[in-house]
Amino acid sequence: MAIFLNDNSKVLVQGITGSEGTKHTARMLRAGTNIVGGVNARKAGQTVAIEGRQLPVFGGVAEGMKETGADVSVLFVPPRFAKDAVIEAIDAEIGLAVVITEGIPVHDAASFWAHATATGNTTRIVGPNCPGVISPGKSNAGIIPADITSGGRIGLVSKSGTLTYQMMYELRDIGFSTCVGIGGDPVIGTTHIDALQAFQDDPDTEAIVMIGEIGGDAEERAAEYIKAHITKPVVGYVAGFTAPEGKTMGHAGAIVSGSSGTAEAKKEALEAAGVQVGKTPSATAQLMRKILA
Repeated sequence: MAIFLNDNSKVLVQGITGSEGTKHTARMLRAGTNIVGGVNARKAGQTVAIEGRQLPVFGGVAEGMKETGADVSVLFVPPRFAKDAVIEAIDAEIGLAVVITEGIPVHDAASFWAHATATGNTTRIVGPNCPGVISPGKSNAGIIPADITSGGRIGLVSKSGTLTYQMMYELRDIGFSTCVGIGGDPVIGTTHIDALQAFQDDPDTEAIVMIGEIGGDAEERAAEYIKAHITKPVVGYVAGFTAPEGKTMGHAGAIVSGSSGTAEAKKEALEAAGVQVGKTPSATAQLMRKILA
């Protein structure tokens, strides 16, 4: 089993003809992802040759879905065009839109998130500014390296791309059902809570790793949710224990003000909910090993 993405998923790539879209489509194909075509209105009707396959390019998401049965879109669209591309995917009612693009204005992200909500949340948005979703051995939608882990019993949800990869590698011998990189932007689609509940409902996920970072209150809200609704063991890590107070850290704009949003405050909230929290990614992996031993 897996959440959000499995070996039956049919994937469209919005922006397939751009340099990033082409490069990562090749990587996804090598990982076994069933990519059925791409979207670029200016090149509709053409095909692109990637990894020895001729992939059709459609004028829109709805057309691509009609022709191929696609149920997932991965977006490698420049920031200035990303809002329209996501809204197009929502209007086509595709099941999952994975928004890889970094640098989307917060107002644009809020607009397409609000549009998804107003139209009934038919489309699950993951991202923006995220590494994507991978169900190892089944499908890979995004930029997560496919060869650093194996399929297994752990679910992973993470704000940080790099720490997603590290945790996957640290626990590669046990393996993962699905790894979800939700992104660290101020406005995102799928949250820690959404992924936690999906892993709770997945019979083949035995335990969950949750990675957060300083800034905001997403981890505190997740802690409350875990306490009330999640019965599977959860281990956590919060990036930024050494971050200086009041300083913006990294492209996510994570900012710490007083005690609010600090790694220590998040750690305390998670531990109060019964989550074991590691001081480093490696220590967090060791906590998971002990739980599953």
